[in-house]
Amino acid sequence: MTWTAPHVDRQQAPLVADERTMLDGWLDFHRQTLLTKCAGLTAEQLRTASVEPSGLTLLGLVRHCADNERYWFRQQFAKLDVPWLYYTPEQPDRDLQEVAEADPATELDTLRDEIELARQTVAGRALDETFVSSRGNDINLRWVYLHMIEEYARHNGHADLIRERLDGTTGE
Repeated sequence: MTWTAPHVDRQQAPLVADERTMLDGWLDFHRQTLLTKCAGLTAEQLRTASVEPSGLTLLGLVRHCADNERYWFRQQFAKLDVPWLYYTPEQPDRDLQEVAEADPATELDTLRDEIELARQTVAGRALDETFVSSRGNDINLRWVYLHMIEEYARHNGHADLIRERLDGTTGE
């Protein structure tokens, strides 16, 4: 039997809520949207670049978002000493480019794990809490949430095009 990416029950973001609930809701909606774009596809389809001339794949986007979850919430905000998943100075785009031998089931689990670790990292932390970024900027947790929502939303647009070219599936 051929492995396919599992179905995702995507929850709608709240329409009325306090700021933190709204930010959590929208970030989770976009996280789940990326996973929805992968649902039902085979390992080979997830590794396929389908929007020429781009080499971008759904699996590359999954890996990229896992690295971003780790970077912004754990490495930058919490200042935890955790290594990159894919990035190296010699290969800064390794997350997006080296997918031919990657195991999609493992990579999807890695993204889910990084999402859960990000949630644990920010639990009980104030949106106004600040940190100094690796570039020397003062940034607050609110900015990280907004940046991650933007990051997922932009890449979900890419995922829309890739998925449509793979099997004709469209939708938000």
